[in-house]
Amino acid sequence: MERSEVEAAPAFIVREYRDDDLQAVTRLWRESFPDDVERKEQHVTMIAKRAHSEGLLLVADQGGAIIGSVIAGYDGHRGRLYAVAVDADHRRHAIGTALVRSVETRMAALGCVRINLQIGVEKAAIARFYHQLGYEVEERINMAKSLNG
Repeated sequence: MERSEVEAAPAFIVREYRDDDLQAVTRLWRESFPDDVERKEQHVTMIAKRAHSEGLLLVADQGGAIIGSVIAGYDGHRGRLYAVAVDADHRRHAIGTALVRSVETRMAALGCVRINLQIGVEKAAIARFYHQLGYEVEERINMAKSLNG
């Protein structure tokens, strides 16, 4: 099989995050983003995003096992795709695509017409995944300020 092909997806459903998913999603994010300082306390981010953007924290559930997650936000003006994680043993089964498409559909239903995302330069290869889903690189200067010291 060529690397660009996607294997048939094992049966899974995309659904909203529930409080009892916390441990499984935290494990998934720790494994998926081991060097990402911002996600060391994913559970805080997840709970905050869930409270602010109801319905935009989704999981891929395969028979009760959490094998993927997406977290997004919508501020009434723009949407933001924060993170997509798929368990290493389940990658290349269209799970990430299903998660992104599901959150896009939900944001569109809220009135969102544009979704932004950021990818760290060190993970530029991930841009290929998003490019295949219709995302384009924009010429912008990205700036940030940490408010937690």
